[in-house]
Amino acid sequence: MASGPDSDGSTTDGAMEINVQRNRYPYCLVWTPIPLLTWLFPFIGHMGIATSNGIIRDFSMSYVVSTDDMAFGDPTRYLQLNVDKVTGGREAWDKAVDYASETYCKRLHILCWDNCHSHVSLALNHMRYKGFNSWNMCILAFWMFFRGHHTSLSGFIKTWLPFIVFISILLFIIIFSSLTT
Repeated sequence: MASGPDSDGSTTDGAMEINVQRNRYPYCLVWTPIPLLTWLFPFIGHMGIATSNGIIRDFSMSYVVSTDDMAFGDPTRYLQLNVDKVTGGREAWDKAVDYASETYCKRLHILCWDNCHSHVSLALNHMRYKGFNSWNMCILAFWMFFRGHHTSLSGFIKTWLPFIVFISILLFIIIFSSLTT
């Protein structure tokens, strides 16, 4: 992976390299599709945040923050962030991920209000990523949807094939029913 900042401010300078085979995503937000839900709405999925060593933490269900075992499978998308945008660097990043994880292992998972995106938002707010402390699930969902990278061709297929099949079936039904009327 090339180093230097991307247009969204993410970087790999001084960071451990992403290793998809080992499931290591240092300084990354990671995302995986949720069956049925993502098939209908491809911008909705399950999110986690990785430590400086690439260990993934995700709020997977009420009172559970998983370590390296995402609720809906391995990541299919990721967004590596710039640790230089965190005052305190690596140590502050890891402390913020730990703080969010400790907080969320005591919380009830509520699909639309207090969920995996909220867990990641708390970590980013606690570390004041980019000097910002108003990260939320909507910002993160759009950020990942428009700026996230697919982990591989397989990750791309797992993300988009069900949605494409669903839309194709829907279009076929619409076209076929208009031809028969």
